[in-house]
Amino acid sequence: MTQQRPVANDVSPIFTARWSPRAFTGEAIDVARLNTFFEAARWAPSAFNSQPWRFIYARQGGERWADFLGLLNDFNRSWAQHASALVVVASATRFTPPGKSEAIQSGSHAFDTGAAAAYLALQASLAGWHAHAMGGFDKERARSELGVPEGFAVEAVIAIGKLGDPQSLPPGLRERETPSPRQALSAIVAEGRFSFPDTPA
Repeated sequence: MTQQRPVANDVSPIFTARWSPRAFTGEAIDVARLNTFFEAARWAPSAFNSQPWRFIYARQGGERWADFLGLLNDFNRSWAQHASALVVVASATRFTPPGKSEAIQSGSHAFDTGAAAAYLALQASLAGWHAHAMGGFDKERARSELGVPEGFAVEAVIAIGKLGDPQSLPPGLRERETPSPRQALSAIVAEGRFSFPDTPA
């Protein structure tokens, strides 16, 4: 694997090779392959090892595919319809600490579940697939239609697929179909106190 985007420091190319395309081929993905992505996700770190993440999926052509696709807003549906799988991500908002008998509110469920989603995306990229996370969907409808109970937050939907032809995208998206850049470290990292170029006075 070669370095795909310029970096300022020496990091593994697994990080820069991963990106979030919108052009997918729509080819079938089997459960065994999906499970390798979920396997990577389950090894993410979490507070007290609470593992708050939950993944609910549908595959292209499956009986629930149209239902999952219908959760997306029009913009995301326009390209995600060609994905191989859609994964709804939820997180448990409460957990029982070790040695305790009663559940308490988790202050890091979304943070921890984001780490699991990143592990999933990296494993997909290593396997020659791509994962694109979305926030543009109907969370309450997802909760209702997928039976997500109270005590769980509906966080995101992830489209998974093989890289397709950018010409398959709506015209406004074709020129955006390229790995995106990142801000300089000086914009996101500070030593000692919160001090960044765009910090309000």
